[in-house]
Amino acid sequence: MFKKIQYYSIEVFARIWALWGLLTFASTFFIIIIPALLTGFVKGAKGQYLFILVSRVWMSVWLTLIGCRFIVKGKEHFKKNKTYILTFNHNTFLDVPLSCPFIPGPNKTIAKKSMSKIPLFGLFYKRGSVLVDRSDDRSRKSSYEFMKKVLAQNIYMCIYPEGSRNRTNDLLKPFYDGAFKLAVETKTEIIPSLLFNTGNAMPVNKFFYLLPKKLEMHFLEPVSAENILSKDLKEKVFNIMLNYYKSNL
Repeated sequence: MFKKIQYYSIEVFARIWALWGLLTFASTFFIIIIPALLTGFVKGAKGQYLFILVSRVWMSVWLTLIGCRFIVKGKEHFKKNKTYILTFNHNTFLDVPLSCPFIPGPNKTIAKKSMSKIPLFGLFYKRGSVLVDRSDDRSRKSSYEFMKKVLAQNIYMCIYPEGSRNRTNDLLKPFYDGAFKLAVETKTEIIPSLLFNTGNAMPVNKFFYLLPKKLEMHFLEPVSAENILSKDLKEKVFNIMLNYYKSNL
């Protein structure tokens, strides 16, 4: 009986906290939207870095308001004047707004084109993203070429090789090829990156649910994309991420 009461108490609290999370997300967004968009007047990597800094301030404030302590490890793996592709695991809607702002450098993420249609938020979304419609071959090819241009500007690419959020019981879903073909073609090192506990804060199988949890993001050592086939690179990065994930849960 006590366990049932405890369970339903958490369920009710999580919905109330999700409402608080939504309200604080929206209200703080309206504060930062203008400075975020003004960064668009600064071209190239510098402008993107300014955008990331504004986003970092926003997310730091929001995470504090929702009671989520956020720890970042492995920033020492980023070397000055180098460009990277980052591959992240993907469990919840929290992943994108957490990962990109706290990457220590200018970056863009591959993201769903449909989200850019949201009024006002879509402008912010486009500023930080390479948009793709995965159901459209031309869109996928166009986004791939655009990602190469992003890397050429010394801006990191943040990619979720699982594609959609992981709804399986496996720690990681099989990876798609895109990130690894891009790395091999552009000879760009990959930094495997892992988010921890976002699935407990916002479970993928629960609607309108949020709990205050300690969250972590770990950057691992860079993996070379030279003298290797993309399929072998994909397997190598997958195993690195899976083994690290298992040993740090």
